[in-house]
Amino acid sequence: MKKILLKMETTDRSQELAMYIWQILKTQMTIIMSWGIDPSKARVIDNGIELHVQGFLHTGFLQITLNEGADLFEITLLSENRETVKFIDGVYLDCLVDTIDREVEKCDNYEQRISEYLSETQIS
Repeated sequence: MKKILLKMETTDRSQELAMYIWQILKTQMTIIMSWGIDPSKARVIDNGIELHVQGFLHTGFLQITLNEGADLFEITLLSENRETVKFIDGVYLDCLVDTIDREVEKCDNYEQRISEYLSETQIS
């Protein structure tokens, strides 16, 4: 996976939080790779990070921020037009990647969808 360089558009604290969140995501690299992250669109936002994803369930933007007062994460799914699709708050550190995966990638018939996708993209 390409190294993601975050575009600095906010405070140093937001940069630190974005890197902290990215480090958490990287602990489960095989899962986050399935989200189809576009490294060129990754950027720092207030108190977090924004990524562009292309999953089975959601294609668009994913914002992950840390509510430092509660020490919990907030996840916002945005459409390609940046309209809010879903907001999830109160996410614990140990549930962050799984919670995102259920919203972006992991559908009910996941194994079947993977097989179909691989069959369609297979080089003859």
